[in-house]
Amino acid sequence: MNALTARRTLEAAVATPADIPFDAILAGQTPMLFKGLVRDWPIVRKGLESSQAARDYIRGHDQGGRVVGYSAGPEIRGRFFYDETCAAVNFKAERAPLETFLSRLEEVEDLNDAPAVYVGSADLDAYFPSLKAENDLGLGPEVYGDQPPMAGIWIGNRTVAAAHWDMSNNIAVCAAGRRRFTLFPPDQVANLYPGPLEPTPGGQVVSMVDFENPDFDAHPGFREALATAQVAEMEPGDVLVYPALWWHQVEALEPFNVLMNYWWNAGPAHADTPMNTLLHGLLSLRDRPDFEKQAWKALFDYYVFGPAERAGAHLPEGARGPLGAMDAMTARRLRALLLDRLNR
Repeated sequence: MNALTARRTLEAAVATPADIPFDAILAGQTPMLFKGLVRDWPIVRKGLESSQAARDYIRGHDQGGRVVGYSAGPEIRGRFFYDETCAAVNFKAERAPLETFLSRLEEVEDLNDAPAVYVGSADLDAYFPSLKAENDLGLGPEVYGDQPPMAGIWIGNRTVAAAHWDMSNNIAVCAAGRRRFTLFPPDQVANLYPGPLEPTPGGQVVSMVDFENPDFDAHPGFREALATAQVAEMEPGDVLVYPALWWHQVEALEPFNVLMNYWWNAGPAHADTPMNTLLHGLLSLRDRPDFEKQAWKALFDYYVFGPAERAGAHLPEGARGPLGAMDAMTARRLRALLLDRLNR
Protein backbone atom coordinates (compact mmCIF):
# COMPACT_ATOMS: atom_id res chain seq x y z
CA MET A 1 0.00 0.00 0.00
CA ASN A 2 2.86 2.40 0.70
CA ALA A 3 3.93 2.25 -2.92
CA LEU A 4 0.49 3.47 -3.95
CA THR A 5 0.13 6.38 -1.54
CA ALA A 6 2.89 8.88 -0.92
CA ARG A 7 0.88 11.43 1.04
CA ARG A 8 1.32 11.34 4.80
CA THR A 9 -1.16 12.48 7.45
CA LEU A 10 -0.32 15.91 8.81
CA GLU A 11 1.93 15.67 11.88
CA ALA A 12 1.79 18.25 14.66
CA ALA A 13 3.44 18.69 18.04
CA VAL A 14 1.59 19.59 21.23
CA ALA A 15 2.62 19.42 24.88
CA THR A 16 -0.45 17.54 26.19
CA PRO A 17 -3.59 15.90 24.77
CA ALA A 18 -5.57 18.94 25.97
CA ASP A 19 -3.59 21.04 23.48
CA ILE A 20 -4.78 19.03 20.47
CA PRO A 21 -6.69 21.40 18.13
CA PHE A 22 -9.85 19.31 18.02
CA ASP A 23 -12.01 22.07 16.53
CA ALA A 24 -9.59 22.57 13.65
CA ILE A 25 -9.38 18.82 12.99
CA LEU A 26 -13.15 18.33 12.90
CA ALA A 27 -14.27 21.55 11.23
CA GLY A 28 -11.36 21.48 8.79
CA GLN A 29 -11.72 17.75 8.09
CA THR A 30 -7.98 17.44 8.68
CA PRO A 31 -6.73 14.29 10.43
CA MET A 32 -3.61 14.89 12.53
CA LEU A 33 -0.93 12.63 13.97
CA PHE A 34 0.82 13.56 17.23
CA LYS A 35 4.07 11.63 17.49
CA GLY A 36 5.08 10.35 20.92
CA LEU A 37 2.41 12.35 22.73
CA VAL A 38 1.67 9.63 25.34
CA ARG A 39 4.97 7.80 25.25
CA ASP A 40 5.11 8.08 29.06
CA TRP A 41 1.94 6.01 29.56
CA PRO A 42 2.65 2.85 31.63
CA ILE A 43 1.23 0.54 28.95
CA VAL A 44 3.42 2.17 26.30
CA ARG A 45 6.53 1.80 28.46
CA LYS A 46 5.72 -1.87 29.06
CA GLY A 47 5.25 -2.46 25.34
CA LEU A 48 8.60 -0.85 24.59
CA GLU A 49 10.14 -3.19 27.13
CA SER A 50 8.73 -6.34 25.49
CA SER A 51 5.49 -7.85 24.23
CA GLN A 52 5.51 -10.17 27.23
CA ALA A 53 5.75 -7.21 29.60
CA ALA A 54 2.80 -5.58 27.85
CA ARG A 55 0.69 -8.73 28.08
CA ASP A 56 1.52 -9.15 31.76
CA TYR A 57 0.62 -5.52 32.39
CA ILE A 58 -2.78 -6.03 30.73
CA ARG A 59 -3.27 -9.26 32.70
CA GLY A 60 -2.74 -7.31 35.89
CA HIS A 61 -5.75 -5.14 35.07
CA ASP A 62 -8.06 -7.88 33.81
CA GLN A 63 -11.39 -7.91 35.68
CA GLY A 64 -12.13 -11.49 34.63
CA GLY A 65 -14.90 -10.74 32.15
CA ARG A 66 -15.39 -12.63 28.91
CA VAL A 67 -14.30 -10.53 25.95
CA VAL A 68 -15.09 -10.99 22.26
CA GLY A 69 -12.17 -12.25 20.18
CA TYR A 70 -11.68 -13.15 16.53
CA SER A 71 -9.45 -15.72 14.89
CA ALA A 72 -8.71 -17.16 11.47
CA GLY A 73 -6.09 -19.28 9.75
CA PRO A 74 -2.93 -17.90 8.15
CA GLU A 75 -4.51 -18.13 4.70
CA ILE A 76 -6.46 -14.87 5.23
CA ARG A 77 -3.14 -12.98 5.64
CA GLY A 78 -4.56 -11.25 8.69
CA ARG A 79 -7.34 -9.57 6.68
CA PHE A 80 -10.65 -10.02 8.45
CA PHE A 81 -13.13 -9.94 5.60
CA TYR A 82 -15.76 -11.98 3.76
CA ASP A 83 -15.54 -15.47 2.37
CA GLU A 84 -15.94 -15.98 -1.37
CA THR A 85 -19.75 -15.70 -1.16
CA CYS A 86 -19.76 -12.29 0.59
CA ALA A 87 -22.68 -13.70 2.60
CA ALA A 88 -20.43 -14.88 5.45
CA VAL A 89 -17.14 -13.81 7.01
CA ASN A 90 -13.75 -15.52 6.76
CA PHE A 91 -13.13 -15.78 10.51
CA LYS A 92 -14.82 -16.94 13.68
CA ALA A 93 -15.84 -14.90 16.71
CA GLU A 94 -16.11 -16.18 20.25
CA ARG A 95 -16.60 -14.83 23.76
CA ALA A 96 -14.00 -16.10 26.21
CA PRO A 97 -11.79 -14.93 29.08
CA LEU A 98 -9.04 -12.54 28.03
CA GLU A 99 -6.42 -15.10 29.01
CA THR A 100 -7.64 -17.39 26.23
CA PHE A 101 -6.59 -14.86 23.61
CA LEU A 102 -3.42 -13.67 25.32
CA SER A 103 -2.23 -17.28 25.54
CA ARG A 104 -2.96 -17.84 21.85
CA LEU A 105 -1.00 -14.74 20.95
CA GLU A 106 1.96 -15.98 22.99
CA GLU A 107 1.83 -19.39 21.35
CA VAL A 108 1.98 -18.08 17.78
CA GLU A 109 4.12 -14.96 18.28
CA ASP A 110 7.27 -16.48 16.80
CA LEU A 111 5.59 -18.21 13.84
CA ASN A 112 6.25 -16.83 10.38
CA ASP A 113 2.86 -18.05 9.16
CA ALA A 114 0.78 -17.37 12.26
CA PRO A 115 -3.00 -17.52 12.45
CA ALA A 116 -4.70 -14.17 12.98
CA VAL A 117 -5.92 -13.43 16.50
CA TYR A 118 -7.32 -10.27 18.02
CA VAL A 119 -9.62 -8.92 20.70
CA GLY A 120 -11.69 -6.13 19.19
CA SER A 121 -12.93 -2.98 20.92
CA ALA A 122 -13.21 -4.37 24.45
CA ASP A 123 -14.84 -1.67 26.58
CA LEU A 124 -12.19 -0.19 28.86
CA ASP A 125 -14.71 0.93 31.48
CA ALA A 126 -16.30 -2.51 31.67
CA TYR A 127 -13.24 -4.75 31.41
CA PHE A 128 -10.15 -2.70 32.29
CA PRO A 129 -11.16 0.32 34.41
CA SER A 130 -7.88 0.44 36.34
CA LEU A 131 -5.86 0.25 33.11
CA LYS A 132 -7.87 3.14 31.73
CA ALA A 133 -7.26 5.13 34.92
CA GLU A 134 -3.49 4.67 34.63
CA ASN A 135 -3.43 5.50 30.92
CA ASP A 136 -5.66 8.51 30.51
CA LEU A 137 -5.82 11.39 28.05
CA GLY A 138 -7.20 13.72 30.71
CA LEU A 139 -9.92 15.09 28.44
CA GLY A 140 -13.48 15.94 29.43
CA PRO A 141 -16.63 17.78 28.34
CA GLU A 142 -14.58 20.54 26.73
CA VAL A 143 -13.78 17.99 23.99
CA TYR A 144 -16.42 15.29 24.28
CA GLY A 145 -19.46 17.39 25.12
CA ASP A 146 -22.19 16.03 27.36
CA GLN A 147 -21.58 12.38 26.51
CA PRO A 148 -18.37 10.63 27.62
CA PRO A 149 -16.46 8.78 24.91
CA MET A 150 -16.72 5.07 24.25
CA ALA A 151 -13.20 3.90 25.09
CA GLY A 152 -11.96 0.55 23.78
CA ILE A 153 -8.84 -1.57 23.55
CA TRP A 154 -7.72 -3.72 20.61
CA ILE A 155 -5.20 -6.51 21.21
CA GLY A 156 -3.83 -8.81 18.52
CA ASN A 157 -1.09 -9.87 16.17
CA ARG A 158 -0.61 -8.93 12.49
CA THR A 159 -4.16 -8.15 11.42
CA VAL A 160 -5.94 -5.92 8.92
CA ALA A 161 -9.26 -4.20 9.51
CA ALA A 162 -10.59 -3.53 6.01
CA ALA A 163 -11.37 0.10 5.18
CA HIS A 164 -14.58 1.26 6.83
CA TRP A 165 -16.11 4.34 8.42
CA ASP A 166 -17.41 4.98 11.92
CA MET A 167 -20.21 7.32 12.99
CA SER A 168 -18.00 8.89 15.67
CA ASN A 169 -14.89 11.03 15.77
CA ASN A 170 -11.88 9.01 16.84
CA ILE A 171 -8.77 9.38 18.98
CA ALA A 172 -6.53 6.37 18.31
CA VAL A 173 -3.55 5.67 20.57
CA CYS A 174 -0.87 3.19 19.52
CA ALA A 175 -0.05 1.59 22.87
CA ALA A 176 2.18 -1.30 21.72
CA GLY A 177 3.58 -2.45 18.39
CA ARG A 178 3.00 -0.40 15.24
CA ARG A 179 -0.11 0.58 13.33
CA ARG A 180 -0.74 1.93 9.85
CA PHE A 181 -3.93 3.88 9.15
CA THR A 182 -4.84 4.56 5.52
CA LEU A 183 -7.43 7.34 5.50
CA PHE A 184 -9.90 8.59 2.87
CA PRO A 185 -12.37 11.50 3.11
CA PRO A 186 -16.09 10.65 3.22
CA ASP A 187 -16.70 11.82 -0.35
CA GLN A 188 -14.71 8.83 -1.68
CA VAL A 189 -17.44 6.38 -0.74
CA ALA A 190 -18.26 5.42 -4.35
CA ASN A 191 -14.58 4.91 -5.22
CA LEU A 192 -14.11 2.55 -2.28
CA TYR A 193 -16.87 0.15 -3.39
CA PRO A 194 -18.70 -0.51 -0.11
CA GLY A 195 -19.77 -4.06 0.64
CA PRO A 196 -23.12 -5.41 1.86
CA LEU A 197 -25.00 -3.63 4.62
CA GLU A 198 -25.18 -6.99 6.36
CA PRO A 199 -23.46 -9.08 7.34
CA THR A 200 -20.39 -6.96 7.97
CA PRO A 201 -17.02 -8.17 9.25
CA GLY A 202 -16.95 -5.75 12.18
CA GLY A 203 -20.30 -4.00 12.45
CA GLN A 204 -19.66 -1.39 9.75
CA VAL A 205 -19.71 -1.56 5.98
CA VAL A 206 -16.24 -2.24 4.56
CA SER A 207 -14.57 -1.52 1.24
CA MET A 208 -14.49 -4.48 -1.14
CA VAL A 209 -11.09 -3.40 -2.48
CA ASP A 210 -8.09 -5.48 -1.45
CA PHE A 211 -5.58 -2.70 -0.83
CA GLU A 212 -2.59 -5.03 -1.13
CA ASN A 213 -3.75 -6.39 -4.50
CA PRO A 214 -6.27 -3.93 -5.95
CA ASP A 215 -8.24 -5.09 -8.99
CA PHE A 216 -8.52 -1.91 -11.01
CA ASP A 217 -10.66 -3.63 -13.63
CA ALA A 218 -13.31 -4.42 -11.03
CA HIS A 219 -12.73 -1.23 -9.02
CA PRO A 220 -11.49 1.46 -11.45
CA GLY A 221 -12.59 4.32 -9.18
CA PHE A 222 -10.08 3.19 -6.56
CA ARG A 223 -7.39 5.03 -8.50
CA GLU A 224 -9.26 8.26 -7.80
CA ALA A 225 -9.63 7.31 -4.14
CA LEU A 226 -5.88 6.74 -3.89
CA ALA A 227 -5.27 10.28 -5.08
CA THR A 228 -7.02 11.50 -1.92
CA ALA A 229 -5.58 8.92 0.47
CA GLN A 230 -3.25 9.66 3.33
CA VAL A 231 -1.23 7.31 5.53
CA ALA A 232 -0.48 7.62 9.25
CA GLU A 233 2.41 5.41 10.38
CA MET A 234 2.05 4.98 14.13
CA GLU A 235 4.61 3.93 16.71
CA PRO A 236 4.14 3.38 20.46
CA GLY A 237 2.90 6.55 22.13
CA ASP A 238 1.58 8.15 18.93
CA VAL A 239 -1.92 9.63 18.88
CA LEU A 240 -4.05 9.96 15.74
CA VAL A 241 -7.22 12.08 15.61
CA TYR A 242 -9.63 12.04 12.67
CA PRO A 243 -13.26 13.07 12.09
CA ALA A 244 -16.35 10.88 11.91
CA LEU A 245 -17.21 9.16 8.62
CA TRP A 246 -13.61 9.14 7.37
CA TRP A 247 -12.79 5.80 5.80
CA HIS A 248 -9.81 4.05 7.38
CA GLN A 249 -8.02 0.78 6.90
CA VAL A 250 -6.05 -0.27 9.97
CA GLU A 251 -3.05 -2.58 9.78
CA ALA A 252 -1.35 -3.98 12.88
CA LEU A 253 2.26 -4.53 11.86
CA GLU A 254 3.97 -6.45 14.69
CA PRO A 255 3.53 -9.93 16.21
CA PHE A 256 1.88 -8.19 19.19
CA ASN A 257 -0.03 -4.90 19.00
CA VAL A 258 -2.28 -2.88 21.27
CA LEU A 259 -4.45 0.08 20.27
CA MET A 260 -6.62 2.15 22.59
CA ASN A 261 -9.25 4.39 21.06
CA TYR A 262 -11.90 6.90 22.08
CA TRP A 263 -15.04 7.41 19.97
CA TRP A 264 -17.13 10.49 20.60
CA ASN A 265 -19.77 12.72 19.05
CA ALA A 266 -20.53 16.20 20.27
CA GLY A 267 -24.21 15.88 19.32
CA PRO A 268 -26.98 15.99 21.94
CA ALA A 269 -27.85 12.84 23.87
CA HIS A 270 -31.40 12.78 22.43
CA ALA A 271 -30.19 12.63 18.80
CA ASP A 272 -30.93 9.44 16.90
CA THR A 273 -28.28 7.65 14.84
CA PRO A 274 -28.13 8.97 11.26
CA MET A 275 -27.71 5.40 10.03
CA ASN A 276 -31.37 4.79 10.81
CA THR A 277 -32.20 7.73 8.57
CA LEU A 278 -30.06 6.28 5.79
CA LEU A 279 -31.76 2.90 6.03
CA HIS A 280 -35.18 4.55 5.97
CA GLY A 281 -34.05 6.58 2.96
CA LEU A 282 -33.32 3.33 1.10
CA LEU A 283 -36.85 2.23 1.89
CA SER A 284 -38.67 5.46 1.14
CA LEU A 285 -36.63 7.48 -1.38
CA ARG A 286 -34.07 5.52 -3.37
CA ASP A 287 -36.40 3.93 -5.93
CA ARG A 288 -38.54 6.97 -6.65
CA PRO A 289 -38.24 8.81 -10.00
CA ASP A 290 -35.24 11.09 -10.23
CA PHE A 291 -37.34 14.26 -10.45
CA GLU A 292 -38.99 13.32 -7.15
CA LYS A 293 -35.65 12.58 -5.52
CA GLN A 294 -34.33 15.97 -6.56
CA ALA A 295 -37.38 17.64 -5.05
CA TRP A 296 -36.92 15.71 -1.81
CA LYS A 297 -33.26 16.69 -1.82
CA ALA A 298 -34.33 20.35 -1.81
CA LEU A 299 -36.62 19.66 1.15
CA PHE A 300 -33.86 17.86 3.05
CA ASP A 301 -31.51 20.76 2.37
CA TYR A 302 -34.09 23.12 3.81
CA TYR A 303 -35.19 21.13 6.85
CA VAL A 304 -32.08 19.08 7.73
CA PHE A 305 -28.83 20.14 6.10
CA GLY A 306 -29.29 23.89 6.21
CA PRO A 307 -29.09 26.13 9.29
CA ALA A 308 -30.94 24.44 12.16
CA GLU A 309 -33.03 27.47 12.98
CA ARG A 310 -34.09 28.40 9.42
CA ALA A 311 -37.18 26.23 8.96
CA GLY A 312 -38.92 27.53 12.08
CA ALA A 313 -37.64 31.08 12.26
CA HIS A 314 -40.71 32.63 10.60
CA LEU A 315 -43.19 30.78 12.85
CA PRO A 316 -44.44 31.79 16.30
CA GLU A 317 -42.26 30.09 18.89
CA GLY A 318 -45.16 28.11 20.33
CA ALA A 319 -46.01 26.69 16.91
CA ARG A 320 -42.55 25.50 15.89
CA GLY A 321 -42.66 22.02 17.40
CA PRO A 322 -39.74 19.94 16.04
CA LEU A 323 -38.82 22.86 13.75
CA GLY A 324 -37.71 24.79 16.83
CA ALA A 325 -35.00 24.01 19.33
CA MET A 326 -34.79 20.24 19.83
CA ASP A 327 -34.72 18.96 23.39
CA ALA A 328 -35.24 15.55 24.99
CA MET A 329 -39.02 15.95 25.25
CA THR A 330 -39.43 17.17 21.66
CA ALA A 331 -37.21 14.32 20.45
CA ARG A 332 -39.35 11.82 22.36
CA ARG A 333 -42.52 13.15 20.76
CA LEU A 334 -41.00 13.13 17.30
CA ARG A 335 -39.76 9.56 17.77
CA ALA A 336 -43.23 8.46 18.91
CA LEU A 337 -44.78 10.09 15.82
CA LEU A 338 -42.29 8.35 13.55
CA LEU A 339 -42.87 4.96 15.18
CA ASP A 340 -46.61 5.39 14.83
CA ARG A 341 -46.27 6.12 11.12
CA LEU A 342 -43.87 3.21 10.57
CA ASN A 343 -46.29 0.81 12.26
CA ARG A 344 -49.28 1.75 10.11
